[in-house]
Parts: sequence; C-alpha cells; structure tokens
Amino acid sequence: MTTSVRGGQLARLLGQWHSLPGRHRSPDYAALAGAIRGLLTDGRLPLGVRLPAERELAEALAISRTTITAAYRSLRETGHLTSRRGAGSWTTLPNGHRVASSGLWTPDDDMDMIDLGVAASAAPVELVPAARAAADDLPRFLGSAGYHPTGLMDLREVVAAGYTARGVPTSPEQILITSGTQQALDLVLRLSVPAGAAVLVESPTYPNALAALSARRARITTHGLDAAAGWDGEMLLGALRQTRPRLAYVIPEFQNPTGHLMPAELRERLVAAAHATGTELVVDESFVDLPLDGTAMPPPVAVFDRHSRVVSIGGMSKAYWGGLRIGWVRASAPLVQRLAALRVGVDMASPVLEQLVACHLLRDAETIVAARRAQLSFRRDALVAALGEYLPEWRFTVPAGGVTLWAELDGPISSALSRAAEDVGVRLAPGPRFGLDGTLERFIRLPFTLAADDLTEAIRRIASVRHDLDRATRPAWRTPTVIA
Repeated sequence: MTTSVRGGQLARLLGQWHSLPGRHRSPDYAALAGAIRGLLTDGRLPLGVRLPAERELAEALAISRTTITAAYRSLRETGHLTSRRGAGSWTTLPNGHRVASSGLWTPDDDMDMIDLGVAASAAPVELVPAARAAADDLPRFLGSAGYHPTGLMDLREVVAAGYTARGVPTSPEQILITSGTQQALDLVLRLSVPAGAAVLVESPTYPNALAALSARRARITTHGLDAAAGWDGEMLLGALRQTRPRLAYVIPEFQNPTGHLMPAELRERLVAAAHATGTELVVDESFVDLPLDGTAMPPPVAVFDRHSRVVSIGGMSKAYWGGLRIGWVRASAPLVQRLAALRVGVDMASPVLEQLVACHLLRDAETIVAARRAQLSFRRDALVAALGEYLPEWRFTVPAGGVTLWAELDGPISSALSRAAEDVGVRLAPGPRFGLDGTLERFIRLPFTLAADDLTEAIRRIASVRHDLDRATRPAWRTPTVIA
C-alpha cells in the first residue's frame, strides 16, 4: 500500500532548500526539484511514497503553487515522479536505475565513484585462510539440519570470552548470534518496542537505527550531542527522567557519526538512571575494537548493570568486514531465549559456514585488529590533512577512534553539497541522514576507511564544487548514498 508524506513533513525534510549561496541564479522550481531528488536518492524519501498535493506543499513552503507545479513537472521529466489525474503523484525509480541490496538506488552501470557514504573497510588478508579453515571444520556440522537460532556454541563461547576479557563476566548462554548488528538491533526492537512506545536516541545517530525505530512506529525523542564535546550528561539523564522511554539506544564507543567516546562516569550514571526510569538500554558496540593512538577505553556499559537493563549489541562489520554478516546480542539468558524464539520467525538462523569463519577471525583478533587500527589511524590523519589544506573553514574534532569524522560546514549546505559532489565523482552522506526532519544541514559525515590517496582526492573534488553549487551540468539524477 502506498504511503503518503504530508506537506509539513516534506517541508521539514527539505529544510533550507532555497537559502544557499548563489541560489538566486537558479529558478526556485529547479532548486526545489533538485532538493526533492536529493531526498529520494539518499533514502530520506523512499520509493512509492505519495507526495503532498501542489496546493498543500505550496502552503507548507509559503511559495506559489506555480513553483510547485513546475518542480513536479521537472521530477516527472527525470523519472523521479509519476502523476495520475485524481490519484496524485508518487515517487518512482528513474529509467536506467535499479534498487541495490542497500535498498537505495544505483545506476545499472554504476559510475566510478569515490564512495564516502559507506563507513566500512575492505576485508583483512586473514579472511581467506579463515574461510579455508572454516570449510575444514564444516563436516562435523553436516549431520544436523543446520538451524541454530541462538548461534553455534563455538562462536557463542568465543564472543562470551571476549566480553569476559573486557571485564563483563559472560556465559555463552547470554549470547545470541545474529546476521549482523542491524539484525541484532531489529530483534531487540521487535521484542521490546510496541507501536507508539517512547524511545530516546542520540542526535546525530546511525540512520539505520532511526529507520528500524520508524518501522516499529516508535515515538522518537532525541538527546543532542555537541559536535565538539559530545554528550551533556545532565541533559541526557534529564531527558531519560522526563520522557521515561521504553528503550534508549546509545553508541558510547566512538559514536556514529561524531566519533565521541562516552566517559566512564556518565556510563555508570546512565545505567542507574535507566534502572530508575524502567528503561531498557541498548548499547551499540560496533566500534569498540577501534581505539586509535593508544586511547584508553572506559569499562563497557554492561559493567555497571545490576538489574539486566543493558542489552549490548555488536558485530564484525567495522573491525573485520561488512560482507561477513555476523553480529550478536549480549543480554540475560532468559532474554536471549526470547529473542531466539522471535528470531525463528525472521530468518531461522545465521549461516553455519560464516559463523565458523567468524570463530577463526576472532581467535586471531589481536593481530587483525591491530593492523586495522594502524590502517585507520594513517587514513584518518590523511583525511585531516586534506581538510586542512582544501577546506580550512570547516570545523571538526579529530576522533580518537572509530571510522568517521563529523565535520561542521561553513553553512547549511550539506544536502546541496552532497548533490554537487556526485557530479565530480564523490558520494557523500549528508548530515540530515543522521537526524530527524531535515536538521543537521551544517554537518557532514566523512569516513576514513578508503585509501589515503582516495580520501585526499575526494576532499579536493568536494572543495572544487563547494563555492558554486549551481553550476553542475548533470542535474537529471543522482546515485544514492549508502549508509553503513
């Protein structure tokens, strides 16, 4: 069934679409059409959504209906919109494009892009030997049906041992193996968040977490992170006490996208506040293995949990490889069993062979992760140097770990800059993808997972289009931003 977006909702998503440097040189209808195309191609407006009627959108944006009519006509001409008299206008996939595995758009013949939309690294060299060793292990599992809803005991033991080594005594019965961290989060939300329940998240935060919460029809409230300082402890705890949410989702280790590290004192107070408000605390530890420059790591949030309020989720996408779809949940043993029962109705179980590969990689974690940290540190420094050379007016805090840098731009231009960058072969994830309703236009996420030369070249190209966003020569369509 086709869903609809109201005029006020679309206006909030569009933000300052007509208030950009040099925008007076383009007609308003062209600027509006370009902004809507940007929302479509980076996933903020999905396919098959009915757009508001022309009169309704004109009132929401306080512009003439003639401008809306011309913008919709432009979108129909480029294949982004289909209209039928009496039925309205809804978003469509332009010719020459397909829906990729990410759920966003990509051309049938993809261009050679420097992709800064994906915050994930290539596979380590140890992956192939691990896969061969896993294949040798496989015969001892072939006598069964191969369905293990909670995961292979071999892998659960390795993951549990990792938590124990970090100071959180954990048994294998407290571990559920999932098909990636995203599925871990989705299962927890399915179990814990009924429609209309209040949920507290950071802002900015991981876009796919927002998508999962929206799918559960959660009532989302946010705690804003300062771009330079990170969490304001009193405001975060105050938000918990005031809203008393059913669930709170946080990324305390090198937060995505800001790269901040939550201090130990706030972790302890956060767990205590969650217990007092009856809030389930979901802690995303995707980046916990990636401190850089010898950064000292605070204790895991679960260390302070005395009442089974903390559910930790993690996986292998960031420190190892995104193509290895292995994640996990650490929780109380009864909750793990409830999640496993729910999981049977979703995908039955994770692939046995991939779990065996994960076992071998995790047993060699010290070597693999050390190499990954050195690689990321070098690439981060190259990105910082390029920003200093080509875009010195941008402000940012150099992250002490993780894989992303959160840059404050010199104006509310994130979406427009992302569209312009596509024309010079760079794919970006604009700031509003990490928040709600068109906010964060002054920010952009820059991962440092690509080769140093590619990062430098990408920043050089971005700088080349920064100062005149209206001279792009190929406005008909854009490739999607994939967020990972």
